[in-house]
Parts: sequence; structure tokens; C-alpha cells
Amino acid sequence: MKFRDFLNEELSNDEFRKEYDALAPKYAIIEQIIKERSLQSITQKELAKRTGIRQSNISRLENGNYNPSIEFLQKVAAGLGKKIYIELR
Repeated sequence: MKFRDFLNEELSNDEFRKEYDALAPKYAIIEQIIKERSLQSITQKELAKRTGIRQSNISRLENGNYNPSIEFLQKVAAGLGKKIYIELR
């Protein structure tokens, strides 16, 4: 079974969908950070140097094992030459 098929099947479960949707913003920002770092061809070590954040914390963020503060995300964004925008919908 392919992952996308499995995910679609699981998303039909209301409890699973609720948990999945709750995590979506966290993983969306992680995906954007990894993508931008990749586009700029910089390593986690280089991003750490630019931000003053330990490389291990950047790694934990990218692996989804860190619950960052807005200030942390602002530092990461600045290290990538970007800004954070937050909106309520």
C-alpha cells in the first residue's frame, strides 16, 4: 500500500483527521524551512552560524521534535533572509 493511499484511508477516521489537522501548521512551517534551506544550499550548521542557534536545535526542529517559540522561528527566518507572517483564519 502506498503512503498516500494509507493516509487517505486513515483520514476517513474523524479522530485521526482531528489530530492530523492539529499538526498541520507545525509541519507546514518545518517544510518551508527545509525547502528554503535547500534552495539556498546551506547546511543546518551554516544556518546555526547565521542565527546563533545550536545546530542540534535546528535539527530537532526539522525532525518535528521541537516545539519552537515565535522568537525561535523569527531567528530561523532571519537566518534564511525571510520573515515570519502569522494569520488567523
